[in-house]
Amino acid sequence: MREVESLNLAHGRLAALAWGDVDAPVWLALHGWLDNAESFSRLAPLLVERLGIRIVAIDFPGHGRSQPRAEGGDYPIWEYTLDVLDALDALGLDSAPLLAHSMGAAVSCLVAAAMPERVARLVLIDGLGTLTTEVDDTAKQLRMGLIQRRRSRSSVPRYPDEATAIAARVAGGVTPIDADTAAPLVRRNLDTEDDGRVRLRSDARLLRPSLVRFTTEQMLSLLGNIEAPVLLIEGEQGILAERAYAQRARDAIARLTRVMLPGGHHLHLEANAVDAVAEAIFADSDETTKRNA
Repeated sequence: MREVESLNLAHGRLAALAWGDVDAPVWLALHGWLDNAESFSRLAPLLVERLGIRIVAIDFPGHGRSQPRAEGGDYPIWEYTLDVLDALDALGLDSAPLLAHSMGAAVSCLVAAAMPERVARLVLIDGLGTLTTEVDDTAKQLRMGLIQRRRSRSSVPRYPDEATAIAARVAGGVTPIDADTAAPLVRRNLDTEDDGRVRLRSDARLLRPSLVRFTTEQMLSLLGNIEAPVLLIEGEQGILAERAYAQRARDAIARLTRVMLPGGHHLHLEANAVDAVAEAIFADSDETTKRNA
């Protein structure tokens, strides 16, 4: 198996990492909010070796080594669907399986619903559908977004060294994460300055609330339009579990297989959980092969 490769796609706009032989069937991998392609650095080699595939994991704009949106641009969830289509086009893929975590899972659901001919299969890790806003809260959501956009943009965080940056991610993460799991994500997201300090590459605009969101009804309708088979792998300490919206989202998808595993939100990157995630994908792949035989 080849070592991990660094790629640039979509005329250099999207950075990516790739594992596996260049001639193998490609799966496109999509990371979560404020993460990057290193999210798959522990899972991808396992899948490549066992399934004989190539995994290309992109950095979404404003994340990792990819370029930020242009000045005046923004990061609504649906804009990322264009990045996925651009990546597929750049790789010469009419259709491909999508391996996706968290926000990446949300984006992949949108692509699969709207462009079913481009998505062969969904493997979702602790994510299903997007964040939603109820109709009666539309004005409140818009107000939050407008207020944030009228404020001066926050300065990029700087740290004395990599270890301090990793510690900051652990302390300030939206979901619990340990230093070992956070380390590869943080490293790809750092630049070293002339004075030896490091700074985060994440675009500060990623932290602004959305001006608008899909409603629950819209999101459930989109999920109901997904034609591809879906494998949903959830962490027992993840973000879905038995929450009311998660149950409705799972019920909306016609061809869904659900697997619950020990682990947190980043279980595919957790050293003690990644093998079980890979085994779940292997088992589902074997079942898919049998069905198609």
